[in-house]
Amino acid sequence: MTTDKKETEKGPKAPIINCHTHIFTGDHVPPWLAKTFLPWPLYFLLPLSGIVRLFRWYYNGPYRWQFMPWYKNIARLLNSWKAFLARYFIPLALKWITGLFLTIHAVFILYHWFGTFLKNGNAGWIKKMDSLENWLRSKHLLLSIPGLTGQILLVIVVLLFIPSGRNLIFFVLNKIWGLLSHLPGKQSKELAIRYLSIGRHAFHKKQNKTFSMLKNQYPAHTGFVVLPMDMEYMKAGKPNKKSRYRQQMAELAAVRRANPDTCYPFVFADPRRFVAPENEINSQPGDKIYFDYDFKPEGKGNKIVLRDCFIKDLIETHHFSGFKIYPALGYYAFDEKLLPLWKYAADNGLPVLTHCIRGTIYYRGWKKPEWYQHPVFEEFAGRDAQGEMQFRPLILPERKNLNYSVNFTHPMNYLCLLEEPLLRKIIGRSTDQRLQSLFGYKDINTPLSSDLRHLKICLGHFGGDDEWKNFLEKDRDNYSSKLNEFPDSGLDFFNDGENKASRTRTEQIWKGADWYTIICSMMLQYPQVYADISYILHQNTLVTPLLTQTLQNPGLRKRVLFGTDFFVVRNHNSDKDLLGLMMGGLREADFDVIARENPRAFLEKTVAPIK
Repeated sequence: MTTDKKETEKGPKAPIINCHTHIFTGDHVPPWLAKTFLPWPLYFLLPLSGIVRLFRWYYNGPYRWQFMPWYKNIARLLNSWKAFLARYFIPLALKWITGLFLTIHAVFILYHWFGTFLKNGNAGWIKKMDSLENWLRSKHLLLSIPGLTGQILLVIVVLLFIPSGRNLIFFVLNKIWGLLSHLPGKQSKELAIRYLSIGRHAFHKKQNKTFSMLKNQYPAHTGFVVLPMDMEYMKAGKPNKKSRYRQQMAELAAVRRANPDTCYPFVFADPRRFVAPENEINSQPGDKIYFDYDFKPEGKGNKIVLRDCFIKDLIETHHFSGFKIYPALGYYAFDEKLLPLWKYAADNGLPVLTHCIRGTIYYRGWKKPEWYQHPVFEEFAGRDAQGEMQFRPLILPERKNLNYSVNFTHPMNYLCLLEEPLLRKIIGRSTDQRLQSLFGYKDINTPLSSDLRHLKICLGHFGGDDEWKNFLEKDRDNYSSKLNEFPDSGLDFFNDGENKASRTRTEQIWKGADWYTIICSMMLQYPQVYADISYILHQNTLVTPLLTQTLQNPGLRKRVLFGTDFFVVRNHNSDKDLLGLMMGGLREADFDVIARENPRAFLEKTVAPIK
């Protein structure tokens, strides 16, 4: 392994920090991720737990056979047999005919296994397959193989011992793979990729093993922000009971203890877990309350003091480095249950990293009635008889999970934390008097004595590569042009072109502006807003040129973070490949800013300095 103690004129460079990684295992993921992609009850046929078990079986069994003496002896015998057959025509012909016969059966077995899904496609080759099958059966060249076990064994024999048959099967599977894009829902293929990625790269039972796989792809001393996932509330089934969320965090704390200088774990914060322990999903006797606090006057506001609770143990005892949220799982970042935690984070310099990209992991339950309008933002509803403008809550009409989950992910939601008037609106509606006292709420017209403008937030994935492409394609757009027109501030979220306050402005930007422009504008206007390039950096030819341009803006240069999204991004590139692409694609000074300097500023807090 190489080291990262590269000398500069100012001395050795600080080590790289990857600000966005995952090491959770397949046991921490709920089983029915295919829910909403496939109709009921078909998604029950594709449990993620089965995929994970399959990969574990393979890597703990058949994969290791190749290193065993008995396997090598069999391989030697087979090679001798092949050499014998190659010398004589009749045995060679019999081998070819037998291989063809078995291959045909294996292909049609696979065809029928996937038949339920293939019927949704419009490919002409499906009709050809049906016609070919009927003809083969009429000539008694295709037999019925009874029982699933017999069918599986036949397919395995072909895959292991008949190279030409194996190639044909892979060709058929590739056709099936292509048809996934024609299934209901445009992201069916992405879901399949995610299934395989989790199965392949999260099959280890312990997170320390996955962390070692990550660490070994980087120079020595590289640091990693490790982000857990709490998916127990996403309505996709419950994860393995033995691998509940609290167990995941206890195991992550052990990884932190074993790697104190390179592992920076975050705590996952889901407001639905902020309840009495007995009301949590997968709760057990003796569980501490997840989050609890007191506060005391300090300066012009109040300071939070954590009571004995689960989060206090992780932050103050195990020295976790920040908080992770994933709003697409069914909540807003400004949920009132989260606000005291954000006050604690802001006052202690603890960063919050949020998911800000469209994806395949989102809430799988029914859309709730209150989710059909935004809790804070308004839209223009016409004029009354006197000509006065009327407003109502911003309507969010999306019905499909994939679409309405984006409303939780939208970057403008974070204005509701950073802008005191919007935060005041949320707190004013709350019935929690302790929350109102914490922030010094008096009435809707009086500013809060404490706000969250100093909250340190990283918008993970920088909005998504689709939004970067959207920005680049909008050459006549009134919003994206603001980054060039006003390089120090970007979009004005609340005033019109004449710098007058406009209640319609947030609605227009919510519906019309690309997320790249929104996020850049937030980084320019709020001193503690960051964005990382995790996952999107695999789109190297798209991302690197615009990233280079982004880093030329002094206000943005200090706010971009290097991250990869290991292991989720592995279906595109390995981490060492992504690291090489970034180091080779950016100027050395630019890479050092996003991978060495900015991560330390993001992680720096009052409790413990970052080495």
